[in-house]
Amino acid sequence: MPTTAHHDERMAKMSFGLVYPLYIQKVEKKGRTQKELDEVITWLTGYNAEEIKAHAHSEISFEEFFATAKLNPNAHLITGVICGYRVEEITNPLTQKVRYLDKLVDELAKGKAMEKILRS
Repeated sequence: MPTTAHHDERMAKMSFGLVYPLYIQKVEKKGRTQKELDEVITWLTGYNAEEIKAHAHSEISFEEFFATAKLNPNAHLITGVICGYRVEEITNPLTQKVRYLDKLVDELAKGKAMEKILRS
């Protein structure tokens, strides 16, 4: 399913600080930890735990969040469907990065081994 311009704009303007607590809730409900979540975010973005915390307590949008991130060179290995979208087929680069993050959080919550999540 291709994304629309409206969908892409909505993803760009969404606040990382509003979504991050939902990620924490999702993974903790399934027995994983915030530390593991931060490890996954660090792998994808290059941000350390303190930077993630600072972004989580700010009004930074996903557009701004990913603008300064150093995307992992293996991010292209993230495949599959998340929220009805096949991540490897998303053509908008920013929307694809947000969905990469969603997919990693989903894999963590589903109990996948960290080595598999981090594509190592």
